[in-house]
Amino acid sequence: MDTDERLKRWRLVLGGEAAESCGVALEGTDAKMDGALDALYGSGRGSEGRAGGRRSAGLGASAPKVARWLGDIRTYFPSTVVQVMQKDALERLDLTRMLLEPEMLEAVEPDVHLVGTLLSLNQVMPERAKESARSVVRKVVQQLEKRLAQRTRSAVTGALDRSARVLRPRRPGDVDWNRTIRANLRHYLPEQRTVVPERLIGYGRRQQAVKRDVVLCIDQSGSMAASVVYASVFGAVLASMRSLRTSLVVFDTAVVDLTDQLHDPVEVLFGTQLGGGTDINRAIAYCQSIITRPTDSIFVLISDLYEGGVRNEMLKRVAAMTSAGIQVVVLLALSDEGAPAYDHDNAAALAALGVPAFACTPDVFPDLMAAAVERRDLKEWSERNAQGR
Repeated sequence: MDTDERLKRWRLVLGGEAAESCGVALEGTDAKMDGALDALYGSGRGSEGRAGGRRSAGLGASAPKVARWLGDIRTYFPSTVVQVMQKDALERLDLTRMLLEPEMLEAVEPDVHLVGTLLSLNQVMPERAKESARSVVRKVVQQLEKRLAQRTRSAVTGALDRSARVLRPRRPGDVDWNRTIRANLRHYLPEQRTVVPERLIGYGRRQQAVKRDVVLCIDQSGSMAASVVYASVFGAVLASMRSLRTSLVVFDTAVVDLTDQLHDPVEVLFGTQLGGGTDINRAIAYCQSIITRPTDSIFVLISDLYEGGVRNEMLKRVAAMTSAGIQVVVLLALSDEGAPAYDHDNAAALAALGVPAFACTPDVFPDLMAAAVERRDLKEWSERNAQGR
């Protein structure tokens, strides 16, 4: 990048007040980009501008002007930047109310955060805007399914096949060589530097019978919006696998079972109601009641663990589940964002019960489910994953 281009970029970052110090005049597309940034962040465009510095422009309350601005930023910036600017606009310029207009929904760049905002407005959205909102949500869901579905099926199906063992594998490809070698180490021949495999251990053949029951229990408080979106998509993918029996439960202070809608994640999402209080204990109690095969069940709680119900009862229920043989997984967040805010005391209490609580990105979730299916140590798995191994 040459000096002029670097100065132009600094000028765009810092805003109009930096024009004299940068010594750069913006023209054409660069000037239009600067106008779009100034409308959102104002002339003090650094950290002070983003935190509420004075604005020289602004979008006001004009829906047509906002729609034009949304179109401009999609023209001048890549989609990842557009998504950040839209999110900032929702917070800074009160665009939430305008998203109730179908015309506005057609102008935005669909992403997970926008879906979360639309779901939070579901109860107040006028009928004429709901179809446009559904189109936006469906587009994002389809993008996520395309990105995540195949990997999830491959990881989980592979884990299900490997979770069963046989002592007489029929084909070389069915032999679990790691386990076979460990089982035959006493037959090691030093002079040949080899192990004689007197006993073969292999993977079981794939069966159509249900091997695992999976219960996804999702906190639908407002801070968990992105997690709700991803979990709904994953729930639909897991429900499509014959070897799994998948249930999906959402909760705030009430508990709603959305399992019968898993064929369509869009319906699942519109069945949620983001916001409100949180009663984790009540949600776990319901999930306990629908688990009929404890030793073959995986319970995934997705929550920031801010409990509004009875904390001690919640911990007792988790302890009872693990004692019964249920594989319990607690995710503080299922999203692409950084470290989540969560209740550290409750996370520590769960860890003391042998149930580690950690955040997980959508790209890693398939591997997490595979580890849970194989009943691996999830604490060790999470530590290895955090280290990039």
